[in-house]
Amino acid sequence: MDTLDSVIVDVNDVFWTYLLIPLVVGAGLYFTLRSKGVQIRLLPEMFRVLKDRPVQGADGKKAVSSFGAFTISAAARVGTGNIAGVATAITLGGPGAVFWMWMMAIVGAASAFVESTLAQLYKVRDPKHGTYRGGPAYYMQRALKARWLGLLFAVTITVTFGFVFNAVQSNTIASVASGSFSGIGDSDWFAPAVGIALSVLLALAVFGGVRRISTITQVLVPLMAVLYLVLGLIVVVLNISELPRVIVEIREDAFGVREVAGGAVGVAIQQGIRRGMFSNEAGLGSAPNAGATAEVTHPVKQGLVQSLGVFFDTLLICTMTAFIILTTNPTLGGMRQGADLTQDALTASLGGWAGHVLTLIVFMLAFSSMIGNYYYGESNIEFMTAKKWVLPGYRALVLLVVFLGALGSVSVVWNLADVFMGFMALVNLLAILPLSAIAFRLMNDYVSQRRQGLDPVFTRDRMPDLHGVECWETPRTAEQPVRVTG
Repeated sequence: MDTLDSVIVDVNDVFWTYLLIPLVVGAGLYFTLRSKGVQIRLLPEMFRVLKDRPVQGADGKKAVSSFGAFTISAAARVGTGNIAGVATAITLGGPGAVFWMWMMAIVGAASAFVESTLAQLYKVRDPKHGTYRGGPAYYMQRALKARWLGLLFAVTITVTFGFVFNAVQSNTIASVASGSFSGIGDSDWFAPAVGIALSVLLALAVFGGVRRISTITQVLVPLMAVLYLVLGLIVVVLNISELPRVIVEIREDAFGVREVAGGAVGVAIQQGIRRGMFSNEAGLGSAPNAGATAEVTHPVKQGLVQSLGVFFDTLLICTMTAFIILTTNPTLGGMRQGADLTQDALTASLGGWAGHVLTLIVFMLAFSSMIGNYYYGESNIEFMTAKKWVLPGYRALVLLVVFLGALGSVSVVWNLADVFMGFMALVNLLAILPLSAIAFRLMNDYVSQRRQGLDPVFTRDRMPDLHGVECWETPRTAEQPVRVTG
């Protein structure tokens, strides 16, 4: 197992350092410049769009709203990457890694805007569920006319999210639960019991389609976020005198002024970008699968909402984790890392009860992530094939992987996640770079309508030169432009 882990680490280092990090950063900067900083310039509009009320779907039921799609993607985003991933980045890259996570979020939000806007434009109707589905595989086939590339992406995201990332989530739940239940957690039966319980709960959640997933995540995501932020805020207030030191450490380590736990600037940048992408998924091609499910009047609306999701994930949740850990002034580079390090920091500040509360929070975070991860795989399986036996087979394999993930090695699981995540991002970014011009045309159309005081509406006849667009051809009564204030 150690040999396998070592090989995976070596492959990761070369792949990320010389190929993926330059591509991720370069694409984000390009999108930022081309859009004139859409992720900052239209920040107030993001909050306005998030409040749009859900409309009635084609089957007469309430459709997935912008907020509902936001929570599905947030359910996948806001997971163990926010607790275990941030802790791992700090352990390996020093406090400076936090700064580069912030930069990755700000720049990457432009990539999130592009991919989710494209996903909305090229979404398709799902008659089986009365909803929509879409994502990178769909815009690769419809806009680039490259079904082979869409199939490659669909296979990659299904393996990455449905299997590898879900193994990460169950592994983290088992690890934190083991630390929370002293004595019992060390028993041979404990991890298998956790794995079985998670598999059963996930099965109950995913057999009801995207509407049930949206309903569950709209409850879980806000609840878990508020609970974690309140706990973190208590820690920061109790250690408020340490906050200036923490901010100085983050700034200095980010540029290699000091070295903590081997956190030279190169390692800090690499860990910050890796863990930042794992956490907020900007440019990864995952969130567009959730964004495509929303019933909105203009594709740009969901692009804006998903950009906001990147900020929510990294600038709020991940920052709180960093402050929880660093205000306790931990010894970095020791045996404790990942979620264990966060758990130790909470216990040191608030007492043993806080470790048990974190176990609950990690369960909520990771379980909601499993739901979102599962849906990404389901959406792409429906792209690959219409054979009825494939989806039940996928569900069974996901439940098996969740069980096995609870038994696996923490290091191997996380390093495998890096490999698959990196390849998935590579395929998606190479696709959206040439397609970004379409997203920016849509953005200009949206901004033009807003300047007229309208709630923007897009129909296919506004850009008749675009091919492969299925769902925007006929204006619907609920989508006629209306005057808005603000």
